[in-house]
Amino acid sequence: MPKLGGRKLHDMLHKSVYQSNSNMLGRDQLFKLLRQHNLLIVRKRKYAITTDSKHPYRVYKNLILSELITRPNQVWVSDITYIRTISGFSYLSLVTDLYSRKIVGYHASNSLELTGCVKALEMALKNGTPGIHHSDRGSQYCSHAYTGMLKKHDVKISMTENGNCYENAVAERMNGILKQEFNLSATFANLKHVQKAVHQAVETYNKMRPSWALNLKTPDQVYLVA
Repeated sequence: MPKLGGRKLHDMLHKSVYQSNSNMLGRDQLFKLLRQHNLLIVRKRKYAITTDSKHPYRVYKNLILSELITRPNQVWVSDITYIRTISGFSYLSLVTDLYSRKIVGYHASNSLELTGCVKALEMALKNGTPGIHHSDRGSQYCSHAYTGMLKKHDVKISMTENGNCYENAVAERMNGILKQEFNLSATFANLKHVQKAVHQAVETYNKMRPSWALNLKTPDQVYLVA
């Protein structure tokens, strides 16, 4: 995890390597050291559009605005992000458990068509069934095929209002984490290389990356224990 972040790195060092060392670096000293060696993270902005909200499908109300999240599989959030390849873009569909932040389903493809989202949802449903599925109003998530799968499993459907990205903030944040911390912002040779990198990133994220939102536990620790 080369882009884990200085504060988490300091916490992990404190718990392991320096636990019995009274001369441990303080957080400010660690950041100074990282800066001296040009190891601080440089954020990148995305520019590819992945959401098409102009479509004939039904859109659904936002059901999670006042929802108190207390357990795994209560709410899943979904989103699509792009990954660069030499020949253009590939697209990563993600399904994330809102309580534990665990990525429960994912699929990378060369197209923004429905297939990638459906395969990510199929993978997620092998982990369990959510009470609510939340997404933006993109055509993939509003399509009859996708909403039909959710209804078949008695899942309530929730969507952002007026394309407001802040109403799907965790899903958006997940895209940023995978790109900024796990090098998915790189340009890959082809889709096969993208899929391999995505699999490795998701496995490492779920099993090893501590989260401030989880009191520095990993998504797997929270999802499986709860």
